[in-house]
Amino acid sequence: MTNLKLLTAGFAAMVLIGCSQMTVLRTKEMKAVGAEVQTSLDSAVQSLSAQNDSLRAELDSTKALLDASALAQKRMQAEITMLSRRVSDESERNDSRQEEIIYRLDMLLGKSDKILAKKVVVSGAPAPVSMDSLEHEAEKLVEAEAMFNTARSDYHRGEFKLAYNGLKQVYEQMKEGELAENSLYWMALCLIDVNQVDKAKKVFARMSEAFPDGQKTCPALFKLSSLYGEECDIDMQKQYLQKILSTKSCEKSPEFEQAAEMLQEILEKEDKKSAGEPVERCVPVVREPVKPTSRKSTTDGASEPTASATTESTEAAL
Repeated sequence: MTNLKLLTAGFAAMVLIGCSQMTVLRTKEMKAVGAEVQTSLDSAVQSLSAQNDSLRAELDSTKALLDASALAQKRMQAEITMLSRRVSDESERNDSRQEEIIYRLDMLLGKSDKILAKKVVVSGAPAPVSMDSLEHEAEKLVEAEAMFNTARSDYHRGEFKLAYNGLKQVYEQMKEGELAENSLYWMALCLIDVNQVDKAKKVFARMSEAFPDGQKTCPALFKLSSLYGEECDIDMQKQYLQKILSTKSCEKSPEFEQAAEMLQEILEKEDKKSAGEPVERCVPVVREPVKPTSRKSTTDGASEPTASATTESTEAAL
C-alpha cells in the first residue's frame, strides 16, 4: 500500500514537472511569436512612416510647383496686358501719324476743296495758289522724311556725328510738326551718346516745352529723369517723374507706369533714410569716352554734335 502511494506520488510529480516544462516551453514560444509580431509591426510602422513622409514631400513639392505656376501665369498675364496696351498705343500713334501725313499731302497737292478755293495775296493783288509751289512743298516734305529716316539709320549704326547733322538739317528745314519734334529728340540722343549730357538735357527740356503734347514729350521727360538719376540729382529726378505723372498725354504711355514705379522706390528709400535704416548709396554713372568715328559727314560745313555753336543754334531756334 505504501509502495502504491509512493508510485502515485512520483507519477503525479512527474506529470506536474512535465506540465511545468510544457508551460515554460509554450511561454517561450509565445514570447518569441510576440517578439516577431512586434518586430513586424515596428517594421510596418517605419515603412508606413517613410511612405507618409515621401508622400508629404511630394505633396509639398507639387503645391510649390502649382504656386510657382500660378505666379508665373499672373506675371505673364500682366506682361501680355502691358504689351497689348503698348501695341494698341503704338498702333494709334501710327494711325494718327499716317492721317497727318495724308492730310498734309492733300493740302500740299491741292486735293482739298478748301485749299483749291484759297487765295494768296502777292504784291497786294489776289492770285490763285500755284500748283508748282504746292508740288515743291510736297517734295520738301518727302525729302525731309527721307533725310530723317537716313539720319536715324546712321544713328543705329553708331554714326552719331552724321546722324546729328542730318537730324539738325531736317529740324532747320521743318521747324514745326512731328518731323521737327522727332529730329530734336534724336539729336538729344546723339548728344548723350557722345557724352554731351548737359546739352542733351537742354534739348530735351526745350523740346518738351515747344511740343507739350507731342509724341516724344513723355519719352523726353523720362530720359531727363533718368539722366538726373544717373547723376544722383534725386530732386530733379523726382521733379521730372512727377511731371510725367501730372501730364495728361502721358497717362496711357509706358513711361507713366515706369515713372510711378521709380517715384515709389525713391520715396520708400527716403522714408527708410528718415527712419535711420540703411539704404544703398547712390553712385553717379561715369560715362566712358566715345571713340571718334572714321566716317566723315557728307554735309558741307556741318558741325560736330559736340560743338557748342550747333547746340546754341538749336536752342535759339527753339
